[in-house]
Amino acid sequence: MSSQAAPAFVRLAAHPLRWRLLTELAGSDYRVRELVTLVGEPQNLVSYHLRLLRDGGLVTTTRSSFDGRDSYYHLDLDRCAHALADTGTALHPALRREPVAPRVSPADLRRAPRLGVLFVCTGNSARSPIAEALLRHYTNGQVKVASAGSRPKPELHPNAVRVAHDEFSLDITDQRPRHWDTLTGRRFDYVISLCDKAREACPDFPDHPRRAHWSIPDPAAAADTDQASYPAFQRTAADIDTRVRHLLPVLTSTRL
Repeated sequence: MSSQAAPAFVRLAAHPLRWRLLTELAGSDYRVRELVTLVGEPQNLVSYHLRLLRDGGLVTTTRSSFDGRDSYYHLDLDRCAHALADTGTALHPALRREPVAPRVSPADLRRAPRLGVLFVCTGNSARSPIAEALLRHYTNGQVKVASAGSRPKPELHPNAVRVAHDEFSLDITDQRPRHWDTLTGRRFDYVISLCDKAREACPDFPDHPRRAHWSIPDPAAAADTDQASYPAFQRTAADIDTRVRHLLPVLTSTRL
């Protein structure tokens, strides 16, 4: 009989409370107190298991830009995919599978036609326009995508335009920041905030759309000049791209 220990992912995910935390974080970033409410367990217990998940590399944290005393927890789905693949290999070589990046075809999305997705942040000049452009690109127009802000800037940040072109060959020069009040009365199936401050102020939209939060720091605040902040824009764009790709299978499974 083999005495080999179970893979780390199995040991982490097999605990009932940690599995519940993973499933909640699969849909949105949350603060500890929100996870406490969602899973119905004491905060000290939730914090303990979150620390184990963080130490295991499955969960990361970012300091809230709304309240610096708070942190948002984020599930690294790519890391989970690799851990699951390694788990299969550990059981038997025949179970080796390479993680596959989530993709979707326009035909897949016709099963739930013309879903509406709104991305929001504060200035609507970098994070949310990049997310809007990426989702529109990946879904080939089969999803109605928009973005807006609580305090829109006069124009897109030049680094947002540059990174969209350099990293994804997307031209977003025609996009213009707008206030989310301009979308009052418009129906969305998903409203996704990419900014901690915007999440706190985001208004309600008709028909109770699904809400999710991606806690992504403002790359423009990373440095004093556009040239110095560009690496932060590259990291931010890569993060948004990963999250948008993981959103695609969720959209295809939506039933209205």
